Amino acid sequence: MKGFAIVASLAVALSAAAPLLAQTPAQQPKPAQPATAQPRPAQPPVTTPAQPAPAPAVTPPPPAQPPASFPAGAKIAFFQPEVAFQNSADGKAGLARVQALITKKQNEVAERTKQLQANQQKLQTSGSVMNDAARSQLEKEIERQQKDGERFQQDAQAEVQELQQEVQNEFVKKLTPIVDQLAAEKGLQLVFNASQSGISWAAPGLDLTPDVIKKLDAGKTPAAAPKP
Repeated sequence: MKGFAIVASLAVALSAAAPLLAQTPAQQPKPAQPATAQPRPAQPPVTTPAQPAPAPAVTPPPPAQPPASFPAGAKIAFFQPEVAFQNSADGKAGLARVQALITKKQNEVAERTKQLQANQQKLQTSGSVMNDAARSQLEKEIERQQKDGERFQQDAQAEVQELQQEVQNEFVKKLTPIVDQLAAEKGLQLVFNASQSGISWAAPGLDLTPDVIKKLDAGKTPAAAPKP
């Protein structure tokens, strides 16, 4: 089992579940526009409300189907790394770490943007009555805040990406020996990464993902086999 292919699959899952820090550059505040009187719309004629349509009958969901059993004698199987990541305790914990960092950085960006916009508003409303020295100082402060804000966002983005990579690597380190163990237990000769192999159809019982999640959550990660 090649870790690179698994990492590529997990990168898609992480990006979808915890998107990178959004760019939020501060905008120069626009002057308030004077309100204009709007013509009063004509009153619609009074009509008798229509009777509500009867609610459609609720069809109960079909009963849950038991998981398909692994076909006897099968030598090929597959698993879905992103499903294992999103549904295992380890994956959820890693995703929570990434999301917590994103939220922290977003809050810091928002505070910086608020301070910048306050100075921009001050320059717009009071710049004409300031002396040259005060106005120049405020303009330089705004320019500094803009540059610092851009640099902060770039650094925050890099920090989030670094943590995402760390979470992926930690998960793959736990995942790979579990897949190896399942392959040995079932006497398999080939295990596909369903996200990378382009499988169009396979018998449901060949999916090892539920077994992978169980072993991950049970904490029964076997030691990696030593290299010859």
